[in-house]
Amino acid sequence: MAVTGISTLDHAPQVFAEWLNELCADLGWEKPRANLLLSETLHAVRDFLTVDEAADLAAQLPVLVRGVFFEGWDPSRTPVKPRNKADLLARVEARFQREPLEDSERAVAAVFDLLRRHISWGELEQVKHAMRKSIQELWD
Repeated sequence: MAVTGISTLDHAPQVFAEWLNELCADLGWEKPRANLLLSETLHAVRDFLTVDEAADLAAQLPVLVRGVFFEGWDPSRTPVKPRNKADLLARVEARFQREPLEDSERAVAAVFDLLRRHISWGELEQVKHAMRKSIQELWD
């Protein structure tokens, strides 16, 4: 049953749940942990990109995922420096203090794979190539 009559909004929770379900299946995790990983990885990617590239990526995300992507964003502070793979992984790992990530590279790569399945190839290539070479390895 439609709540708003706007298809994009009415289906947004279902689409977000599908993304989380895919990530849970890929990693064998529960939803709260997968949600935290998705959120933190999206924020790190967003902050490692230029404002224009972050906006281009966001345009391809479903509405609730886009909301997570932009949550707490300060475009005047991006792109952050330094932006190498160790910095990206450390940023994501920092949110998993109580239950540390066993393999942060695998976890972040799983989010990148999720994006690969849901955004256009062209945008994926632009985002990937906007990252440092060490981070690009996680996309492969």
